Amino acid sequence: MTETTAPITQDVMTIPRKLPEGPMNIVGLTRDKLREVLIENGTPEKQAKMRVNQIWQWVYQWGVRDFAEMTNLSKAYRADLAERFVIEIPEMVSKQVSADGTRKYLARIAGGHEVEVVYIPESDRGTLCISSQVGCTLTCSFCHTGTQKLVRNLTAGEIVGQVMMARDDLDEWPEPGQGTGENGPRLLSNIVLMGMGEPLYNFENVRDAMKIAMDGEGISLSRRRITLSTSGVVPEIAKTAQEIGCMLAVSFHATTDEVRDKLVPINRKWNIETLLDALREYPKASNSERITFEYVMLKDVNDSDEDARRLVQLIKGIPAKINLIPFNEWPGAPHQRSDWDRIEAFADIVYKAGYASPIRTPRGEDIMAACGQLKSATERARKSRREVEAEAGMG
Repeated sequence: MTETTAPITQDVMTIPRKLPEGPMNIVGLTRDKLREVLIENGTPEKQAKMRVNQIWQWVYQWGVRDFAEMTNLSKAYRADLAERFVIEIPEMVSKQVSADGTRKYLARIAGGHEVEVVYIPESDRGTLCISSQVGCTLTCSFCHTGTQKLVRNLTAGEIVGQVMMARDDLDEWPEPGQGTGENGPRLLSNIVLMGMGEPLYNFENVRDAMKIAMDGEGISLSRRRITLSTSGVVPEIAKTAQEIGCMLAVSFHATTDEVRDKLVPINRKWNIETLLDALREYPKASNSERITFEYVMLKDVNDSDEDARRLVQLIKGIPAKINLIPFNEWPGAPHQRSDWDRIEAFADIVYKAGYASPIRTPRGEDIMAACGQLKSATERARKSRREVEAEAGMG
């Protein structure tokens, strides 16, 4: 299969073509970009690095949104910043809380578009599932998000802004002057890029947002606490290792090209063999421990003992764990969840072959927050069940 050397992108604008007038939002700017815009707006070059450090800490470590509160800057400089810049994150439109404690947020971004964000509390961690695009272009047959057409990529500020919005809701910004870990275990300790969209079709914005999340003087999450999930955009996988270095998860879901072509249509462009060749290099290039293979369990589609045996043969030699995901149903879904004894039998074969094979406990199903169920509420409300079924190929 021939790989293109051009950037793997989509014909989607990240921001509206007509830029909004008024102050610039600094959320999502890298340190270098923030330094550049401060100098362009009158900050003396010799002071710029120090000013970046000060503003960065206020915004990303302490969660401050008002320049007037940045007390280690002069009043005149604060007033000047307030005229030229803003500190804005996505607006929380609604929040639903599941019986199991899962929180699902509907976040509104520029242009009135909406994305869903999910916070999953566990005894030893709190994981935030964030989105990278409005909608999705991949049309994976088992995924509700894939029935919503792709609208646009999110900016770096809209991606890291989801993390900041959740920290607001969890009330876990340290007081100014405090370190991030001084109040004990963090409620938001992990990020997974497993929400709406394909992160590697929005690589640069995802990279910049995650670099901000990992920055030690800000949100300060270890790269090992960030997992990027891709359906297999092969040419961008090596770049992810080199430029982000986070943990990698792959939406695998099938053990033959024939089945994966149907479940994950991107397989027609980069098939299983091509994908696995790229994955064999990832742990060495990124210094990650292992790759997570996500495998949604679909009744009578990919859940046989033969599939389990093929799976362990395919990934042989790759440091890996297999996340088995009971299918989360949604109105008009073309699949059913595998029976529980079938899932356990599959897991047992994988485990005996030497791979961790946890069965993911469905979370937030009662609020449509489980894996594969995300879809912005406004989009869902606009569609009748018949339309949803038609999009899923059921009509």
